Amino acid sequence: MQTIRTTLALTALATAVASAFAQDATPEDTSPVRNLGTVVVTGSNPTSLPTQIPTTIEGVSREEIARSINAFDAEDALKYLPSLLVRKRYIGDYNHAVLSTRASGTGNSARSAVYADGILLSNYLGNGASFAPRWGMVSPEEIERVDVLYGPFSAAYGGNSVGAVVDYVTRMPTRFEAHAKFSYARQPFALYGTDTTYSGRQGSIALGNRAGRWSWYLDVSRADSEGQPLTFPTRYPTAAVSSAGTPVTGAVAGQDRTYRDWLILGAATQYHTQQDHVKAKLAYDFSPTLRATYVFGWWKNDSQGRPQSYLRNGAGQPVYSGTVNIGGRAYTLAPTDFNQSNEALQHYMHGLTVKSHTKGVFDWEMAASLYDYDQDILRAPTIALPAAAGGGAGRIVDAGGTGWNTFAAKGIWRPEGMHGAHIAEFGYQRESYKLRSIENATTDWISGAPGARNQAFSGRTGIDALYAQDTWKLAPGWKTVLGLRYERWHARDGRTSNATSTVAQGSRHDAYFSPKAALAFQANDDWVLKASLGRAVRMPTVSELYQGGVNGAGVLINNDPNLKPERSWTGELTAERKLEAGLLRLTAFAERTRDALYSQTNVLVTPNVTNVQNVDRIATHGLELAYAATDVGVAGLDLNASATWTDSAIDRNDKFPASVGKRQPRIPDWRATGQATYRMSDRLAATLAARYSGRQYSTLDNTDPNGFAYQGTSKYFTTDLRVTYRIDRRWSVAAGIDNLNDYKYWNFHPYPQRTYVAELKFDL
Repeated sequence: MQTIRTTLALTALATAVASAFAQDATPEDTSPVRNLGTVVVTGSNPTSLPTQIPTTIEGVSREEIARSINAFDAEDALKYLPSLLVRKRYIGDYNHAVLSTRASGTGNSARSAVYADGILLSNYLGNGASFAPRWGMVSPEEIERVDVLYGPFSAAYGGNSVGAVVDYVTRMPTRFEAHAKFSYARQPFALYGTDTTYSGRQGSIALGNRAGRWSWYLDVSRADSEGQPLTFPTRYPTAAVSSAGTPVTGAVAGQDRTYRDWLILGAATQYHTQQDHVKAKLAYDFSPTLRATYVFGWWKNDSQGRPQSYLRNGAGQPVYSGTVNIGGRAYTLAPTDFNQSNEALQHYMHGLTVKSHTKGVFDWEMAASLYDYDQDILRAPTIALPAAAGGGAGRIVDAGGTGWNTFAAKGIWRPEGMHGAHIAEFGYQRESYKLRSIENATTDWISGAPGARNQAFSGRTGIDALYAQDTWKLAPGWKTVLGLRYERWHARDGRTSNATSTVAQGSRHDAYFSPKAALAFQANDDWVLKASLGRAVRMPTVSELYQGGVNGAGVLINNDPNLKPERSWTGELTAERKLEAGLLRLTAFAERTRDALYSQTNVLVTPNVTNVQNVDRIATHGLELAYAATDVGVAGLDLNASATWTDSAIDRNDKFPASVGKRQPRIPDWRATGQATYRMSDRLAATLAARYSGRQYSTLDNTDPNGFAYQGTSKYFTTDLRVTYRIDRRWSVAAGIDNLNDYKYWNFHPYPQRTYVAELKFDL
């Protein structure tokens, strides 16, 4: 409680002091223009977000990222935006870096939408930690700006936008330019029986030019990182005294997330990751108002997960298998306790857009994209170390052939021109998802060929959508946006297999309407009041429908192909106050979701069944305060701060009554961020930033009160430091520290501890 009070007091004090200073400060005209609740973004690379809608939109520019954020990965750009959290565990975290928003936790990856230049990066093949957005398709150096639309208030986006829509705008040059960057990170890490240092390095080169009607941009990068251990083999103490097994020492006494005593036997899932990234953009201007753009992305990931045993025998050698004796009690180690893995992934992305931008009566756009899992292989042993170090029996999981494609056609009609009373948008969209995963046995987990099938699942989902919305300046000082979205969803080709049999699922079709509405009132030159309301229908993903099992009798178990979609109504009320040097915003938000999709235990059937099920009703409401200003009090001092209070609880859940009245998993009661950047000169700048998250739970019935433990979800308060210095027109350096106060916090896995960062950049 003391930390909460201190954080809130500091945030309130910083905002109040900044506001007072701001009244007398001279503004620097670099922030987006806001009028009638509209964000007007200028520049050669406009966002794809519908900025005409009077609802909450926040963003961060290329210059702000370079000056104030230690950004190794694209998702780092979101680090200090209000109410957002990316569950990034290490540099290059490709499969668990899930985005959390106001009313959606880090287990709900399908409740937000992430795009790069309008190309879908969100992975709607599933919902959860292993279906994170494909952040690796964007490198930090190619980012021009990142914008975030909070809530499902635009008819141009489907039900997955219920939390937020994130749009990365990448560079497209107007003249020849060249960039190079090298970054290095070092993390001393001490936890349980692990005490070592992990490092990461990253290099990138980018070139671009414009010649006549052609323009192009090429970005190439490579990252090599070592993350901290993420999992820990454990055993609960046995009651029986025994002399069996090999006597060992080194087990660490601890407590699980329920405060139950257990023994930590070692560390596992410590990844060494190498990632390569290529992004190529080619544009051709048919006329000053018509452009075609092609985007190609290639991402390659090779990673090795390795374990470390804390257990030592009498000769001081590590013990990984067999029966061991700890303090006069016997325990048997399973081959999967100290798991290791090799992963080889190669993904491709293609995008083609043809867009008119006359800013006249009518503009149109057509866009198509493809994301392809060209290669996606996981290899792991089924025998224990040390035998598995040289090969031996194992399994191969192959997800090659998985992917998604999208198509969109839209028009913008301005019957009275850009500044007329009406601006109408309408369009058609299609999204199609294909998931294919097969696990085979192999005689050599390192390089052997696939053998007999262990299990498999596959399926397809798709959405066809029509939408229309009208921005109407209905009176002086008033603007409204009314929209409607129609979606027809289908699921088909679902198959779930074990070693000997396959269960096929029938096809499904559903259709839904989602209305949207927003209203803004410009009370005077300084005050804007806004209200937004929208419905979102989040369809079940392929994985939620079909990833399960088949029992020996050939009957489907552990999954439900008849899951209902999540249906949410979301609203917000906002008051914005323009200050001399910045903007102050207060937003009240609320969301009510029916049939939320969570993994839980159905206690109404015998025997109980645990799988993804519909939770009847979840209600969320809260307040969000955000402040941003430049040159506050003294020239060169910029401040950004936000604080969010959220009350999110399960109202009804017939299948699991113990969860009713409990907090929704992984949504904290309080969140806060703050940044103070001091530009001491045109060359030198320093940033001190902080992030806070309050108490949260991982379970639906909140039976995990100990957040500071393996598999727990803890509160945290971390501070970051960054200093940048431009040596001359071309060369610059930066140094920083993430988690400066070395706070040890958890989200099932441990987050990074204090990490030192250094950068060298060249810009031509």
